[in-house]
Amino acid sequence: MRARPTRRTALTAGALAATSPLLPAYAAEADPAARPGTPTDDPWSRVPAILARIRPPRFPQHRYDIRDFGAVGDGVTKNTAAIRRAIEACHRAGGGHVVVPAGGRFLTGAIRLRSRVNLRVDGTVLFSTDPADYLPMVLTRWEGTECWNYSPFVYAHGERDLAVTGHGTLDGQGMDGPWKSWRDPGGGQPADQAELRRMGEQGVPVEQRLFGAGHFLRPNMVQFYRCRNVLIQDVTVLEPAMWTLHPVLCTNVLIKDVDVIGRINNSDGVDPECCADVLITGCRFHTEDDSVAVKSGRDEDGHRVGVPSRNIVVRDCVFSGRWGGIAVGSEMSGGAYDIFAEDCRINPLDFPGRHNPRHPVFLKTNTKRGGAIDGVYVRDFTGRQIDRDCVYLTTRYSGQTGPYPAVIRDVRVEHMVHDGARRALHLEGLASDPFGPVRVAHCDFTGMSEPNLIEAAPELRLHKVYVNGSEVHV
Repeated sequence: MRARPTRRTALTAGALAATSPLLPAYAAEADPAARPGTPTDDPWSRVPAILARIRPPRFPQHRYDIRDFGAVGDGVTKNTAAIRRAIEACHRAGGGHVVVPAGGRFLTGAIRLRSRVNLRVDGTVLFSTDPADYLPMVLTRWEGTECWNYSPFVYAHGERDLAVTGHGTLDGQGMDGPWKSWRDPGGGQPADQAELRRMGEQGVPVEQRLFGAGHFLRPNMVQFYRCRNVLIQDVTVLEPAMWTLHPVLCTNVLIKDVDVIGRINNSDGVDPECCADVLITGCRFHTEDDSVAVKSGRDEDGHRVGVPSRNIVVRDCVFSGRWGGIAVGSEMSGGAYDIFAEDCRINPLDFPGRHNPRHPVFLKTNTKRGGAIDGVYVRDFTGRQIDRDCVYLTTRYSGQTGPYPAVIRDVRVEHMVHDGARRALHLEGLASDPFGPVRVAHCDFTGMSEPNLIEAAPELRLHKVYVNGSEVHV
């Protein structure tokens, strides 16, 4: 294994020091090395420039204890209005820290954050299980399609310099509310899901895609929509109703040292969607779906918005999620470029999942999605005991077909060590859309029960890849 800086030394003073209050939106076209499809000898050489742009927001030192605005931390009193008053007071005064104090359990409905506000969680924020507490509806994105729906539990739209920090807990009570029943057979979510997808495919104006009261699309836990300069640090996030941390159309996002634990279906850990310049580092994921899933919109609606995800770095994380560790897709119709993941552990003994994960690396698309996955770079992953394949690339996801090319190209996996899986490599391509260059090098896979399965990958290159002690070749 190469000698190189640790996470903390690599996050230089320029990347994490106190910085200017606002950053301009990053234009990838200004940097030729960041343009999709631009070859470089070492794609990792682009990472320092990405990290230099990811700078956490700064906040004035003013503190606004939510108890001073009427909040009661007894786990019973509903504090939605008190928390809103504290956030508005902080915002009007130019910013600061809205404090959820240690020792209390503060029940609330939807929390809407504003610019220059750090929600400092030292106690427990306990989210209501009553869907009415997440009304009125807000503009959101639900599984890659824009609509108006219940508010995410923590939400912001069009804000700058905002954060959720502290060593406390956001508890979504996802298994205690009605949310699971909505998705279960006989619940209302499948019908609403199909209707929203129809609206997206047929180009129904977003202002007419009205869900919320009387409907059954589960809200996300934390969603920042069209925001800049976002920090989520140190908190534990428990039991979402659905996706957990979901920045959408955001720039300059740092998610650091966060634990995400969820038992409900589709409880992804972090889903950066149509985002640029994102660092996810030091986090632990114990979820019932992908741990980190890079997304960029779904089908026709994703093409309409037309914004890719790019320049995303994942480091020093632990993946015990049910499906993918680092995943891209399946909602990726806007494209995904330059995704870097390194030094992550899969299903380790000190943080095992309730169920074995399935794929440390999971790239998924189909000809209905379109878009392109172009530039995914993974190195120094270690893992044990997963149910399926260590590296799974598919352009046949869910068996869906459509009129678009299914593009996965420039994928590199290096220095992966894994023990216990079905296969080391499963590349499931299409003859009409073969994979572009895929390189796997310096990897050691043991305890594999089946041989590699390679389909439509003419540009696969293997170098010093060992499966069950024997070097394998294309």
